[in-house]
Amino acid sequence: MTELIVTNFNRNFTGVSATAAGVIRAQVPRYDLALAGRPLPGCPTPISVSEARRLTRRAPEGRDVAIWHVRRNTEMRAALWARDVLRLPIRIVFTSAAQRRHSALPRWLISRMDAVIATTEAAAGFVPHVRAVVPHGVDCAVFTPAEDRAAAWRATGYPGARGIATIGRIRPEKGTDRFVEAMLRLLPNKPDVTALVLGRAGRGDGAFLDGLKARIADAGLGGRILFPGEIAPDALPALMRGLSAVVQMPVYEGYGMAPLEGMASGVPFVATDAGYYRDFSDDARAGLIVAGPAEAAEALDALLGDPARHAAMGDAARRAAETRFSIEGEADGIGAVYDMIWRGAR
Repeated sequence: MTELIVTNFNRNFTGVSATAAGVIRAQVPRYDLALAGRPLPGCPTPISVSEARRLTRRAPEGRDVAIWHVRRNTEMRAALWARDVLRLPIRIVFTSAAQRRHSALPRWLISRMDAVIATTEAAAGFVPHVRAVVPHGVDCAVFTPAEDRAAAWRATGYPGARGIATIGRIRPEKGTDRFVEAMLRLLPNKPDVTALVLGRAGRGDGAFLDGLKARIADAGLGGRILFPGEIAPDALPALMRGLSAVVQMPVYEGYGMAPLEGMASGVPFVATDAGYYRDFSDDARAGLIVAGPAEAAEALDALLGDPARHAAMGDAARRAAETRFSIEGEADGIGAVYDMIWRGAR
């Protein structure tokens, strides 16, 4: 019988999907593991939920229980049905990144988990049954620095000699308007820089996106602030290597992987004080925390105008990713929780 089921029920590739995929790739050599639900890049071919139930109807060899690791409401419900209705010998682990109070249904579901792993100390304050705080990690073998950043940027096909990007859903909560405002201030002083908004707008945010594009057009920067849409996961590492900065300015963020993926690529970041960004910054050695668009534009102007400082921050960012935020470190922290459950189930 399989000892670990990891679920992924969302057909879209979200931030949760990206973090789960990285961990699963690190876990495959460690466990008899199956992915249930939707495919994830670089991960085992997924099985159905019914197959996951079949594989855990009896305890795996040498264990008293199997573990289902879930990350979404729908996944928690499926695991609870398997444990509490079908009476399968499983324990459920939930990863929580939200740094705010959950609504009623998620609160109830989380209260039924056997163990919760929080990604930050702040997130741990909003959920019960926390067994460990384990920050998300980045795959430093997938996200790597460019030998020649200028050449890597040219290979992307985007205009200009240097690139800046923000990554995520296009909506007010993610601060896309803040990024655009910062670029409207910065780009007139940096004629060789192109800015990218990587992501898509949901149905309810179409007017928000149209308003941003209108502002950009009015400023005459339509050819320098681009909206390429979502980038396929397997194409993102090459693009990251070509960037000169990652800029994330959300109003709210549970964790936020984009700066970390940039750091592993040797790219410094500028961000608002959200998610886990302040910890990523390594006391301003790897990234800069700013209050808003004006300060972001000033910080980027100074950073991009100082090649030696930019290079030093890129090197520090890569070191921090390798030593403090590696995917192997995350897998180790999660594995310690699994071991705690397996020992306790005996």
